[in-house]
Amino acid sequence: MVAVVIVVNARQGGVIPPNRGPQEGGGARPGDEFALIDRLRARFEAVGGAAPSGQVWIGDDAAVVPAGPGPYLLLATDLVVGGVHVDLAYCDLDDLGYKALMVTASDLAAMGARPDYVLVSVAAPTGTDVERLSAGVAEAAGEAGCVVVGGDLSSSPALVVSVSVAGSLHGSAEPGPMLRSGARPGDAVVVTGPLGASAAGLRLLRQGTVDAGAEGAGAAAIRAHRRPVARLDEGEVARLAGATAAIDVSDGLVADVRHLAAASGVGVDLDTIPAAPGSTAEEALGGGEEYELLITTGDLRRLERAMAAADLRPPLPIGACSGVPGRLTLAGSPLPEGGWRHRFG
Repeated sequence: MVAVVIVVNARQGGVIPPNRGPQEGGGARPGDEFALIDRLRARFEAVGGAAPSGQVWIGDDAAVVPAGPGPYLLLATDLVVGGVHVDLAYCDLDDLGYKALMVTASDLAAMGARPDYVLVSVAAPTGTDVERLSAGVAEAAGEAGCVVVGGDLSSSPALVVSVSVAGSLHGSAEPGPMLRSGARPGDAVVVTGPLGASAAGLRLLRQGTVDAGAEGAGAAAIRAHRRPVARLDEGEVARLAGATAAIDVSDGLVADVRHLAAASGVGVDLDTIPAAPGSTAEEALGGGEEYELLITTGDLRRLERAMAAADLRPPLPIGACSGVPGRLTLAGSPLPEGGWRHRFG
């Protein structure tokens, strides 16, 4: 988890390593980068164990891991940025760490795969409790069944957590990964759960009207916002049941339906949107950060049986694909615009 950057000091004409603190003897201090790395390594090894013989995890210039048990090696990366993806006035640092890993694992869930190895890089302002953040990362890694094998640390004026995962198709590599481009006219469109909980949770946190430790729909919505869960089981079961395409609902249903429809060259006619308890229709349509899966299948009954056999929630049918590319409707009317999109200009 170490990177060295060399910059040229134009004023003095020399080469200096940046971020060099006072040159004090006595070895690493508790707040020192390398002492922190040692503590993080111990935390992650407590969850994933030590590196097996022949592998190298945290502590060298690069991790050394197997390429994967099958013909597919799946790679994904994602960022969680303080003030953009999460408001630390309403989420703790361990929540942020948990979320950062889960949202990246969710990309593999949409492919029907599982994460195996994880790199976590943190750029944070001085004084940030990186160990608390890492506790959330470790908890999520344990739940997702993957191990943290390296990453990087840097000081920064803004808090940024970057997570990269390498994964594979577990169980059977056939059929191959689900893609956004596989949907066909006549396919059923389903989601793995009701939508809008994350957006509702953020709204309730801002209102300050719900105790996050309480029970009920409001508290569940807050948990959905702070600690989303990658639907890894659902994605794997859907792939093995012959689902034709999938995407995780991260930008909002109306946005992600458009992504899938455009990639597949189909239209989508939605009938109804299942809203999570306590959420509004607008939150269910465009709230985003759901991490439920939007799946298409040519055999809905087979998918329903497979989900039931795995003791998972039944898929919720919301519409069908059509052979009219570009036609996107909800209850017969044009699908409203919405969802999240980053702007760069």
